[in-house]
Amino acid sequence: MFTKGEKMTLSQDIAKDLLKIEAVSLSPNTPFTWASGIQSPIYTDNRVTLAYPAVRTAIEEGFVELIKEKFPDVEIIAGTATAGIPHGAIVADRMNLPFAYIRSKPKDHGNKRQIEGRVFPGQKMVLIEDLISTGGSVLEAVAAAEREGAQVLGVAAIFTYQLEKASLNFDMAQVRLETLTTYTDLIHVAHGTEAINESELKLLQKFKSNQENWQDLS
Repeated sequence: MFTKGEKMTLSQDIAKDLLKIEAVSLSPNTPFTWASGIQSPIYTDNRVTLAYPAVRTAIEEGFVELIKEKFPDVEIIAGTATAGIPHGAIVADRMNLPFAYIRSKPKDHGNKRQIEGRVFPGQKMVLIEDLISTGGSVLEAVAAAEREGAQVLGVAAIFTYQLEKASLNFDMAQVRLETLTTYTDLIHVAHGTEAINESELKLLQKFKSNQENWQDLS
């Protein structure tokens, strides 16, 4: 539980916002089924943040602060299609930087581009994403940007499940990842605000380390 007067960090503030607007839902006792078939106690749809101006503003301000601190040499902001596009465009506007977005695959007509906008050789890019699970799709976008000649400084995302597979994938690709909030902070906030109880917290903690057998607390 949070003690009276305890100041929350930016990560905890963002986590609280995501829970409040139900962009992130927790259901340890009645799990969700992900597209991969994994039974999960958490479901995330950060597109919901776009419908809440105060939350959206907090996210974009958080991104600007994070990018200025972690990636001060950035020259262009890019967003992943589709969820990273609106956040990336707003961040680029606030930072007065060029913006581009990266499709999941090249168009099959016209100029057959995968990247929309202008990316120049050597341009230092930060890629915006809404959610990191295994990291596969955003790392494909990083590879596409590098094929265009961009120098990708790293990825900035709203939220990460902190799965070990994602950590390994980013390490293998040698790509830096920074996020506004994390699974660890989110479940801590949920417990601190009494959105979940102690046994549910334990299930959620186990999911982070073992996505296959997390429902067994023995």
